[in-house]
Amino acid sequence: MPLSGKELIKLLKKMGWKLDRVSGSHFVMVKARKTVIVPVHANRSLGKGLETKLLKQTGVKKK
Repeated sequence: MPLSGKELIKLLKKMGWKLDRVSGSHFVMVKARKTVIVPVHANRSLGKGLETKLLKQTGVKKK
């Protein structure tokens, strides 16, 4: 089952990512010099491709 934006942010925080800022419904997460933008639209799931792309960029493995 795909992750929602809120679930992905929780996962990223556990992995050491920090919330930099929020611009509307987009959360900007940073770690070292990497920046990732996570869309949070209520509890809607991320699209399969977007989820895969974000997990790949952050190096986080989905359980």
